[in-house]
Amino acid sequence: MKYILVTGGVISGIGKGIIASSVGTILKSCGLHVTAIKIDPYINIDAGTFSPYEHVVPHITDAIQEWVMKQAKVPVDDDGMEPQVCVIELGGTVGDIESMPFIEAFRQFQFTVKRENFCNIHVSLVPQPSATGEQKTKPTQNSVRELRGLGLSPDLIMCRCTTPLENSVKEKISMFCHVEPEQVICVHDVSSIYRVPLLLEDQGVVNYFCRRLDLPIESRPRKMLTKWKEMSDRYRLLEQCSIALVGKYTKFSDSYASVIKALEHSALAISHKLEVKYIDSADLEPSTLQEEPVKYHEAWQKLCSADGILVPGGFGVRGTEGKIQAISWARKQKKPFLDANSTEFDPESKYPVVIDMPEHNPGQMGGTMRLGKRRTIFKTKSSILRKLYGDTDYVEERHRHRFEVNPELKQHFEDKGLHFVGQDVEGERMEVIELEDHPYFVGVQYHPEFTSRPIKPSPPYFGLLLAAAGKLHSYLQRGCRLSPRYGPLQSHPSFGIRRV
Repeated sequence: MKYILVTGGVISGIGKGIIASSVGTILKSCGLHVTAIKIDPYINIDAGTFSPYEHVVPHITDAIQEWVMKQAKVPVDDDGMEPQVCVIELGGTVGDIESMPFIEAFRQFQFTVKRENFCNIHVSLVPQPSATGEQKTKPTQNSVRELRGLGLSPDLIMCRCTTPLENSVKEKISMFCHVEPEQVICVHDVSSIYRVPLLLEDQGVVNYFCRRLDLPIESRPRKMLTKWKEMSDRYRLLEQCSIALVGKYTKFSDSYASVIKALEHSALAISHKLEVKYIDSADLEPSTLQEEPVKYHEAWQKLCSADGILVPGGFGVRGTEGKIQAISWARKQKKPFLDANSTEFDPESKYPVVIDMPEHNPGQMGGTMRLGKRRTIFKTKSSILRKLYGDTDYVEERHRHRFEVNPELKQHFEDKGLHFVGQDVEGERMEVIELEDHPYFVGVQYHPEFTSRPIKPSPPYFGLLLAAAGKLHSYLQRGCRLSPRYGPLQSHPSFGIRRV
């Protein structure tokens, strides 16, 4: 097993995740089995219960070295093969007190797995003040010195910058950070993040890994990277499709990062430029009309002008009424709609449509969710979502919830045309709903955005974008094939699910 650790310096949010993903992409294009681990330097029993306005992070066990080695061996590809390379993204910024235990753990880890199996990429910032226009290397020098002082020496220094690095700047970083010039990689701003893997490839990152980690890579054409280039070239789009995202945490777009990426993947697949209209669900409620009428009318104008509507999951009662208003409008106006996961409602309601799962302790929030990959069985062959998944009998998607639709009301809803087309293996939990006589009105209990990929969009999101662009009916009529004008990337008959 080869391990590639990605650390970051100078500022947070510098792009470690994009770098880690891009490294994994170009290595996978070489035929290697690659897995990834994301670590954030906080320890919580259930950090997922934080508001997205706070720093939402996963739980990491005490024995981090053993945990990493165990998780790295878990197969993530459909062929069930054990990964050959594990890309580890260590969140936060080098020097933060929170990350010290993790840095120390990886300092020891590099000796446990041996040098020939461990490599460190350090992502740093090269600012370019507008007053001088000069690219400054001092922040990167200080960050690398800090990292070395903690016991890790970077093999590659990836420099985030506005414009391509000048040769003199690259040589200066090489000299004062004690690496060869070829180990200083320029990651300047590009038109699309999907061009970053190509940027790394052009600068010889794969060749460096081959030598440094002795990777078994053959010199042959890489079809996956060719498709990736085709996709990134198609990012210059003319047609536009707008989606209203009605949620509770819209002030911070990263709160819905996975959702936005899933929408982008689907929009790219149909060659449309995506416009996301963020709407705070509370702004759609009657109380806002009384208190802030301008905000209320602006929110409704955004909703009414969108081509499709998406309501992602959220906890607590705030903004719930606004979500219901948006869903009701989408239903009555026959607007394409997707409800990704459920929300919590008033526990004292006389009509409990959404209830606690029997195994959930209502008085306890942390560590009580129904988590992980679960199987959903389709109950009818006429389901639109079933067709979008490739006409399969079941799908396996990731769940994260503690509430469910009250099964006692199932027949009541179906009598009104709201059909539960997908249920769990036992047939007790409602997983997928579809509304009859509607272009696309779909709700799912799981989080389909977590398995969306740039070249393989999530089927529920893909269906939403197709419907919003007015192309869903023709897509289904063609047997789930796009028009040839969308290029060879999407010529396959269906978008299956990646089991992870």
